[in-house]
Amino acid sequence: MKSKECYINFSGEVNMNTINQLTTSVTQKLKEGITRFVILISSPGGQVVPGITGYNFLKGIPAGVVTHNYGSADSMGVILFCAGSKRYCTPDGRFLLHGIGVSINQPSRFEEKQLDEMIKGMRIDRQNISKIIAENCKKTVAEIEQDLFEVKVLNPQEAKEYGLVHEIKTKLFPEGSEAINIM
Repeated sequence: MKSKECYINFSGEVNMNTINQLTTSVTQKLKEGITRFVILISSPGGQVVPGITGYNFLKGIPAGVVTHNYGSADSMGVILFCAGSKRYCTPDGRFLLHGIGVSINQPSRFEEKQLDEMIKGMRIDRQNISKIIAENCKKTVAEIEQDLFEVKVLNPQEAKEYGLVHEIKTKLFPEGSEAINIM
């Protein structure tokens, strides 16, 4: 029996809004009998918690998941990309791995306890990200943590050697297929 496929074009930032759109779309399609999802990714990355939420959701659904980087999977886009049991990339795609940061948009004063809490949270986020990437490629958690710290940009061939990509291919989906857009 041939699996029923759904194509989702994820071309936005990774945030609670886009991840909610993704989980809602997937849940609806599961109810319609979809057994295989192809997630097309070109994302500048985004927020850690929504990225890990999206990854865990896709890994935990009762359907196959394939991911295909067709532009750039940056930062948390890499985490979503790792959700695929098969992972593809176009010949001119790229991947960006970097450390955890925090944005402060206005003058602020922090107490030591607040800074300690922020640093602990950032450390846990880095460990979780490193673990996810390591589980899905040919590297150890320690190697991933070092690469995040140093910032790593990979072309498709380098990503294949790294273990992130299984195959480099251009075709995203068959003619006549529809894709749900998430931006």
